[in-house]
Amino acid sequence: MEPLYLRRSGTSLLIDFSTGEAAMLHFGADLGPALPDLSLLGQAVPHSALDVPVTLGVIPQASSGWRGRPGLRGHRNGQAFSARLRVVSVERSSAELSSAGRSRGADCSAVITQADPEAGVSVRTEIRINDGGLLQLRHRLDNDGAGPYSLDELAAVLPVGRAATEILDLTGRWCRESHPQRLPLRQGTWVRSGRHGRTGHDASLLLAAGTPGFGNRHGQVWAVHLGWSGNHESFVDAAADGRTVLGASELLGTGEISVAANASYETPWLYAAYSAAGLDGISDAFYSWFRGRPHHPGVRSGKARPVVLNVWEAVYFDHRLEPLLELAEAAAGLGVERFVLDDGWFRGRRDDHAGLGDWYVDEDLWPEGLTPLIDAVTGHGMEFGLWVEPEMVNLDSDLARAHPDWIAGPAPRSPGGNQSAGGNPPDDGGPAGRLTGRLPMQWRHQQVLDLVNPAAWQYIFDRLDALLSEYRISYLKWDQNRDLAEMGHAGRPSVHAQTQAVYRLLDELRKAHPGVEIESCSSGGARVDLGILERTDRIWASDCNDALERQTIQRWTGVVVPPELVGSHVGPTTSHTTARTHDLSFRAITAMFGHFGLEWDVRRLDDAERTELARAIALFKQYRPLLHSGRMVRADEPDPALRLHGVVSHDGGEALYALVSVATPFAEVPGKVCLPGLLPDTAYRVEAVYPAAEDRRAFLQAAPPAWLAGGVEASGRFLAESGLPMPVLNPEHGLLLAVRRTTAGAPAADPAANSAHPVRNP
Repeated sequence: MEPLYLRRSGTSLLIDFSTGEAAMLHFGADLGPALPDLSLLGQAVPHSALDVPVTLGVIPQASSGWRGRPGLRGHRNGQAFSARLRVVSVERSSAELSSAGRSRGADCSAVITQADPEAGVSVRTEIRINDGGLLQLRHRLDNDGAGPYSLDELAAVLPVGRAATEILDLTGRWCRESHPQRLPLRQGTWVRSGRHGRTGHDASLLLAAGTPGFGNRHGQVWAVHLGWSGNHESFVDAAADGRTVLGASELLGTGEISVAANASYETPWLYAAYSAAGLDGISDAFYSWFRGRPHHPGVRSGKARPVVLNVWEAVYFDHRLEPLLELAEAAAGLGVERFVLDDGWFRGRRDDHAGLGDWYVDEDLWPEGLTPLIDAVTGHGMEFGLWVEPEMVNLDSDLARAHPDWIAGPAPRSPGGNQSAGGNPPDDGGPAGRLTGRLPMQWRHQQVLDLVNPAAWQYIFDRLDALLSEYRISYLKWDQNRDLAEMGHAGRPSVHAQTQAVYRLLDELRKAHPGVEIESCSSGGARVDLGILERTDRIWASDCNDALERQTIQRWTGVVVPPELVGSHVGPTTSHTTARTHDLSFRAITAMFGHFGLEWDVRRLDDAERTELARAIALFKQYRPLLHSGRMVRADEPDPALRLHGVVSHDGGEALYALVSVATPFAEVPGKVCLPGLLPDTAYRVEAVYPAAEDRRAFLQAAPPAWLAGGVEASGRFLAESGLPMPVLNPEHGLLLAVRRTTAGAPAADPAANSAHPVRNP
């Protein structure tokens, strides 16, 4: 059987079938159109080892001699524990055509089927390389035997080049998500486990291996991400024979998946990218995939991402119509385009102890319903959005009193009573009604609603469908504020089934209300993954609006997720989560490189703040088309106190950069800072657009560099290799730089050309 060789956008995957199984030989750089005789490229056979070369399979197997982490673990009552999968068929794609009829690359997808008749299982592996180079891989296990097959793990793996000697992943906590950590790659297995029932605040959004010291713009990097919102593991497995794989799998609970005869289990998609130009190349692959989706925000709606005001940090649970009307008027005057009413609008919700599950507009707070507020918001030309947390329930709620059996946990529960007509749960008395059986420990005074239960799922769907049908709601902020500890349905573990139920709920609501956008929030950034992002329109990266913290959170979330999908808000002058105080310019520049919004009581602004904030919003709108379509670039700045990131248009015609000072630099002046990503032999004009050069809060200097006052012209090569002298920024301040091509294709006069001394790299 001919090898399978997939090539696209500088990435290739090579799979050989000469041993009878699908053997991974290469994932990474394009190997070109011609291949050698693969039969001559088998591993050497060492002493004191198996008598034949060991195969690294698409599904690594002990039956082929693989001594690393197995790809499939399962059994039939303790039997058939070691599968011997062999290739049954390989279906190769034909050339895919673009909308203009041009070939976008032949053989960019394939389906491989392998089977073990003795074990009674077969595995169908689907692989595709997308335009832009992002690879997707998933398995489907079919139970071909007579009885149930207990599945413990089915992992997706890819080989990594031997040049990779460093591992990078992300970790964090609430209000400090997506922070990088590095370690050397050593023999053995590095495993990151997520047992939160959701992706987790400490989740590794990507797991990468690369060449020594790989950075934003240099080095070879291999990276993977599992598109799944439940329990999961990602790992680097470095075997004793020198081969290394990156992989990930759903982390299944004890006895959670029993595949019945003639039934199947499908893994989440593994997304993988290779870059020869550092982490920015990884971002290029992910961004290209996101933006190529027909349902991508902006593509689906045909409109720009609206500027958001969320009222949470302005009013919290104080839901009174008059203050909210004042907020709406103030927001519209600033240029806000979407107004979001957060937690506190539904029955019994005066704090976070009660009300979750009772998704009815509170008649005491809103005697005329939400209509007066929605009419005012839309009358100002803004969209209206609403906060919900459909997956959770307070014990102090009508729902919990009526249906304690709808609360998920390790033990089955008895039904709590009859539900009244119209789906409105009756009040059965005290918290939890006739609750029986042990519950998981509470988290923010709430438990998980068992959406695996069809009646509970239907109740939530009906309530949200009714709200979206009755009111002009354009946007749901969909929150999920706790881990799924001891998640169970009918006494069995159910994280897998609950995750699928949530996906189905989102899918059905989107089908019923296709014009409504949905944000995925999970006490900030605890559910950021490509599984949830296939069903939502943006994520909330963190509950922390502190601009200094957000610089790191957004920078690393943005390695995978493009800025138009990352909610990024200007918070109050003093952060509610850290008590840090920042100038408006720093907060606005930080929020600029995302889906821009506000979470601030804008009724209380003084004239100067109102003027500056309106200007920042106008700047975002001016550069929004670029920010939400261009290539993200991040400089490898040698001074850790300075960070330089930006977005460059795909034609190289314009760019917007942010230079940010996150600490006190070690030099008295920053010197020259390079602007990467521009066309080398094209002339550009660079201007500082925000804040003003005379803003003494942002700068600490007797005099700025001369170019700062009126801009400067230079070639892209000069800007990337020599750079420009930068002003002395105070710590926790930033500078926004706009770059635009002056004459198409014409090189600028080199600023060093008339100097007796050549300009060298800093």
